[in-house]
Amino acid sequence: MQSSTIRAGRTASTLAALLAGALALTACSGGETKKEGGDGGATSGGSSLSLPKLDGTTLEVAAVWTGTEQKNFKTVLAEFERRTGAKVTFVPAQDPIINFLGSKIAGGQPPDVAMLPQPGAIKQAVQKKWAKPLGAEALKELRKNYSRGWQDIGSVDGTPYGVYYKAANKSLIWYNAQAFENAGAKVPKTWPELLTTAQAVYDSGVTPFSVGGADGWTLTDWFENVYLSQAGPEKYDQLAQHRIKWTDPSVKQALTTLAQVWGKKDYVAGGADGALQTEFPASVTQVFTGGDQPKAAMVYEGDFVQVNIGDTKAKVGTDAKAFPFPAAGSTAPVVSGGDAAVILKDSRGAQALATFLASPDAATIQAKLGGYLSPNRNVPESAYPNEVQRTIAKALIASGDDFRFDMSDQAPQAFGGTPGKGEWKDLQDFLKNPKDVAGAQAKLEKDAAAAFGSGS
Repeated sequence: MQSSTIRAGRTASTLAALLAGALALTACSGGETKKEGGDGGATSGGSSLSLPKLDGTTLEVAAVWTGTEQKNFKTVLAEFERRTGAKVTFVPAQDPIINFLGSKIAGGQPPDVAMLPQPGAIKQAVQKKWAKPLGAEALKELRKNYSRGWQDIGSVDGTPYGVYYKAANKSLIWYNAQAFENAGAKVPKTWPELLTTAQAVYDSGVTPFSVGGADGWTLTDWFENVYLSQAGPEKYDQLAQHRIKWTDPSVKQALTTLAQVWGKKDYVAGGADGALQTEFPASVTQVFTGGDQPKAAMVYEGDFVQVNIGDTKAKVGTDAKAFPFPAAGSTAPVVSGGDAAVILKDSRGAQALATFLASPDAATIQAKLGGYLSPNRNVPESAYPNEVQRTIAKALIASGDDFRFDMSDQAPQAFGGTPGKGEWKDLQDFLKNPKDVAGAQAKLEKDAAAAFGSGS
């Protein structure tokens, strides 16, 4: 949706270059450094943000976040409670969140605000008349703190409904530094170099890749990075909107490339069956536990992986390092994702919470806790706890409107965001049988046509 405003071009290449330089610098420095002093913008103290007094008001916020991510967001909600006097309850939601919300609404108990992880989900919430437009104060914060592109992907038919509180850079591969050192493996910049690195790791006695195949969205992210790099941004937009079919030769090329990793014997921890039983958090932690013999040396996913690394003894920047997703085509890909706050029960309290989440105050609190990235351009760089995260944040803000949003998140929920269905299931099946490229394409096209045709 509104993909004409979400451009890649030269700034995507610049973002990839910035990330490559920063991550290489961190790999050489071998440690984290705190950056002192201010970088401009707002901080969590001394803010000019005005919020109403809401003593006696109770609010519910639903999101699919778990573990440390949920805990850190609750810290942000506690600050909102402190400032307003409201009482906010976090409601754990299940994927797909649209189905979860539908059951809550049918039972007459919708949460006041929901954190929706897909533009397609925002559109569905508007079509079902669940979502309420942002009020004047929330719009003021949104326009002051966000680029046009981030405003647009939270809008439907020109009306702003979503505040993108959380963003993600989904073009990173994290690796166990000791495993790389033991293997004499080099950080790759291209897909062929990635395969060479994987072979070096394998020859050292460690499985190259950990894949969280039990969560289908990790597989769609793999595909999107390869596809964007090979097919380019124009075709990426066309496939995202189903203006070209999944039987297109460009999809065949991307799946064939993916099969070079997914179909290589002993390159994936536990093989296909093991990967399909591995949920995303475990796919990360098993790379950074086990000493000299981790279950795998690398795991692909976004900057938010740092939250899961934090559940191990590994330190980001020393034990756990990252490199940009290698170029499978002419340029390295840059794919973004995010979660938007959407009001379901319009009230003074819900609008105040949306206003707070659109401010740099809220984002700065969670940025300091780590494993978080904000598209809010007025969050100070110094809020991020390590150099890798600061540079990722700086590059995201510098990209302005020039980025590509996660493709599956732009699709109808039935195709791009439902466990056991659509693209998630089709790519899980492909992980199990990566030789059947044509069969995977046929399934993907059948499911995409059904979902886009019904708008479900």
